[in-house]
Parts: sequence; C-alpha cells; structure tokens
Amino acid sequence: MAIFKGAGVAIVTPMYDNEEVNYNKLEEIINWQIEEGTDAIIICGTTGEASTLTMQEHRDVIKAAVEFTKHRIPVIAGTGSNCTRTAIQHAKEAEEDGADGLLIVTPYYNKASQAGLIKHYSMIADETKLPIIMYNVPGRTGCNLLPETVATLFKEKENIVGLKEATGNMAQASQTMYLTDGKLDLYSGEDGLVLPLMSIGAKGVISVWSNVAPKQVHELCESYFNGDITTAQKIQREALPLVDALFSDVNPIPVKNAMNMMGLEVGPLRAPLCDMSDEKKAKMMEVMKNYGIKLA
Repeated sequence: MAIFKGAGVAIVTPMYDNEEVNYNKLEEIINWQIEEGTDAIIICGTTGEASTLTMQEHRDVIKAAVEFTKHRIPVIAGTGSNCTRTAIQHAKEAEEDGADGLLIVTPYYNKASQAGLIKHYSMIADETKLPIIMYNVPGRTGCNLLPETVATLFKEKENIVGLKEATGNMAQASQTMYLTDGKLDLYSGEDGLVLPLMSIGAKGVISVWSNVAPKQVHELCESYFNGDITTAQKIQREALPLVDALFSDVNPIPVKNAMNMMGLEVGPLRAPLCDMSDEKKAKMMEVMKNYGIKLA
C-alpha cells in the first residue's frame, strides 16, 4: 500500500525575522493544510530549505511536524544527503521520531554513477524499516536516477517503494513505470505535470503549489481518481500561470513570497537564497489575484 495517495504538500519551513524556525507558524499551516484536504505532509524537502537547516534543526523540524500532524495524515521526512552516512543518520532519526516514510533525494554534487546510486539507496534501505520514496531532480542535483536503476532498487529492496519524478521527462517516467510493471508508487514532482503523470499511473503529487492552494491540488487528484477527467483537466489547466509564477525564481523563493502575500507570515529565506525582484513580486500578485487567491 502506498504511503499516501493524492496531494502531498512539500511544506515550507516558516521562520521568524531573525531566521530561527517558527514552530508556532508550522503548526498553524499544517493544521490549515489538513483542513483544506491535503493528503500528506512532506517536511524538510527542497521547499522546506532543508539544505540550510542544521542537523539538530533538521531533526527538530521533522519531530515537530509529526507532533503537529497527530497521525491525521502521513508525515514523510526529507532525509537525503550527498553523504550516505548522513542520510542514514537522518533516516534513523526520522524513524525514531515517528515519521511515516522517507523522501530521499539523489546525492548532489558528488556526481554518483548509477552503481553508486544503487549502493547509496541500498545502504540507507538496509538501516531503516520505513518506506522510502526516491527523489529524482537532476536539474538541482546534477544526477539522474535512470529507469533501470529505479527498477533495480524497487525490485531488490522491499522498503524502496516509490519515486518523486521531477525530471520533466514523460518518456523517462513512462519507461520507469514499464520497468516496474506499473507497481512503483510514482509521484509528480512537477506541479505542471500532475495530471499527465497520473495518466501513466502516478499516485499523486508532492507539491509546491499546494502551499498556496491545497484545496485545488487535492481536488485535482480526487477528480482524476473518481473518473472525472474533465474537472481534473480544468484544475490543472487553470493553475498553469500560478505554477509558472511559483517557479519564476529558485524554489522556495517564490512560494514563501506568495504565502507572505496571503498573510500566512512564513518569514524570510536563509542565505544563500535571497528575495525576489519587485518585478517578479508584482507579477506574482497579479497571477494570484487572477487565480482567486485572497491577498493580505
């Protein structure tokens, strides 16, 4: 059984003006996400600025998300690293602290070979009982998890169950599903391709878009699963200008700005990320208004 089906939010990490983690706000937005129909919380991913959290903060934020969610929906912890030992440590801590699953990005910067990727994921899988969703986003990591590699890991390691697909390459995604006999739990990592990926068997999405429009992302998935393809198409199509705006700068710069525009007060970004230009902010506000999002 999949860890979750439907709309998972790649949730931001709220911060105070001094850039300390704002746990009160994290609890507030987790509750709002659940009220709006979100099917899973994905904590400490790219959108959660995991790369600029300390080791202790990383653990504390995951632990807090588990506590705030109160088992109402699954919590999937981002525990990837370009160091296999560090990824194992993160995975063990997340398991101890009650996470329901792990999202593990491919090692970045190292430029691991496919054999190295098999070793990396296999070593992590051997150290945890939690189900693992691999995360393939070559545009950020410089490393592409090829379909044959995904299939090898899926077939050899019982707790490697899924893939967050963020290559933007539908042919590669289709080949991956072919090689895993359609049994892999595939999730879209591209908000503009949720519906196309579900058409080849994806279970849903791990979404940035859901930070600002959780109800719509949930409804897109539910409509598709219920056979209402027309509604799903309409939701996907109408969101494209918003999705484009949310990726008009490096994630999570735009989405944090958008949430602040909504009055959600998720705070600043940590360096080396910096704020959007005034021109991009103005465009974001225009797109959000046209989409029907109420601004503060």
